Amino acid sequence: MTNNVVGLMLIDAPHSALNNAGPDAGDRTDNIVRVKTIRKGMTRYPYVSGQALRYWWRETLEDKFDWEMSPITREKKIAFTSANPIDYPDDDVFGYMRAPSKKTEVTVTRISPLKNSPLIAVIGQDPTEDFGVMSRHEGDSVLYDHEFYSNILKGIFSIDLGAVGIFSESEKTGYKNMSADLLKLAEERGLEHEEDKWIMDKDIRIKRTQDIINALPYLSGGAKSASHLTDVTPKIIVLAAIDGGNHIFMNIVREEKGELIFDLNALDEVISDYSDIIKSDIFIGVRTGFLKDTQDKIIEYAKNKENVHIGTIKEITDKFSDEIPKLI
Repeated sequence: MTNNVVGLMLIDAPHSALNNAGPDAGDRTDNIVRVKTIRKGMTRYPYVSGQALRYWWRETLEDKFDWEMSPITREKKIAFTSANPIDYPDDDVFGYMRAPSKKTEVTVTRISPLKNSPLIAVIGQDPTEDFGVMSRHEGDSVLYDHEFYSNILKGIFSIDLGAVGIFSESEKTGYKNMSADLLKLAEERGLEHEEDKWIMDKDIRIKRTQDIINALPYLSGGAKSASHLTDVTPKIIVLAAIDGGNHIFMNIVREEKGELIFDLNALDEVISDYSDIIKSDIFIGVRTGFLKDTQDKIIEYAKNKENVHIGTIKEITDKFSDEIPKLI
């Protein structure tokens, strides 16, 4: 196994329509924008797709951390990036599949070292339908509808530290990262070569991983920002490194009787049960003013635990980022 960063984050969405779908079949009008929801039993839960979250993350890395993004090529009904993780960190971190139409060119794929869930509402809710009118023109007004909601969204993510900056030439799907041109570039750049893997300098691998984590306090994006303007940065975040791929923090936040519960007993249990594979301290960031009672309980819980660190979101991502060189 290799070390993985595992993280849980809560996003406050107090008046939001962050990720939208088209009209539902049977809607009385086509001029309506519905938010994405899923059902558990009869209950609806608004959500933001995993793809949308990755888009916000990628945009933040480009804007705030000066990542040069891989150029995109369009061929008829397919589109792909350069599939060059040496020069373009987004190809490295977010993965790719390049299957050109020319039969003479090899198909290359890369499993994303950064994996994330959708952001899903913790509390079941039917979105509110808002009625609007466009009337600044001559003639009849144009009516439209859209949905929004007030909720807290939960998401989890992981970063495979044994994959960032390491590229495989194996013939296995997902692991054939290297085209002939990329193999040549790896040799020219002097990448370390071990069996079927090419490894970038450790400093580059560390920086790319740190940038992923340090981008979290600056996440921005979401639909309907002109009329709903939601701050999508995490308001509570939990970070640790483990030797393994399972996400130990997945179930520490849940709904109970219509309220969000941050289950400290569940957190304590996973820290104890998985102490043999946890490779770092536990870092918990909280935004002052968000779920104050919950924050007070988290702070009280951490008081007598040397391996649990509490701070603001920025303080905690900075501190955890400093741990990365020890883990790679």
